[in-house]
Amino acid sequence: MLEKFYPDEYVDSAYSIDFKTLFDMGYRGILFDIDNTLVEHGADATERAKNLFVKLREIGFSVCLISNNQKDRVERFNKDIQANYIYNAHKPSTKNYFKAMELMGTTPKNSIFVGDQLFTDVYGAKRAGMTSYLAKPIDSKEEIQIVLKRYLERIVLHYYRKHLSNKHKDGSNYENSNH
Repeated sequence: MLEKFYPDEYVDSAYSIDFKTLFDMGYRGILFDIDNTLVEHGADATERAKNLFVKLREIGFSVCLISNNQKDRVERFNKDIQANYIYNAHKPSTKNYFKAMELMGTTPKNSIFVGDQLFTDVYGAKRAGMTSYLAKPIDSKEEIQIVLKRYLERIVLHYYRKHLSNKHKDGSNYENSNH
């Protein structure tokens, strides 16, 4: 039951993803959450964020910001990024994941979502049929409603790690039996 919340990949940071390899694998679009994925909650685009989007465009990616925040917040972040964006996205509803892919000219098969929350970002991406990356939150200081969700996320992530560990053990047992 919890598997519907499991990310396809769990990374330390959105900035640690090997985007060039993903492009070589055939991915063409990347959807990003903003707060606590690319910058601290409420922060403007940092040099690091600006450089990431320059790099992604150089590689050949289409990009789109998809946020549950209001228009002024998303536009303020996007001022120096100049990406497609969707505000007030109502994640995990899939409607705006599909709208973002339409804006980028991509499909669920060649798009990736990168976000910091399981119950909105990852769950919505999985429901839309996309590859999902869960990035560890940039900052531990968060709004109260997110703090409460983080407690539940810890439970899901516990079972996710257990799932990965069992998957790894199964693979190891299989490999060892062939020697």
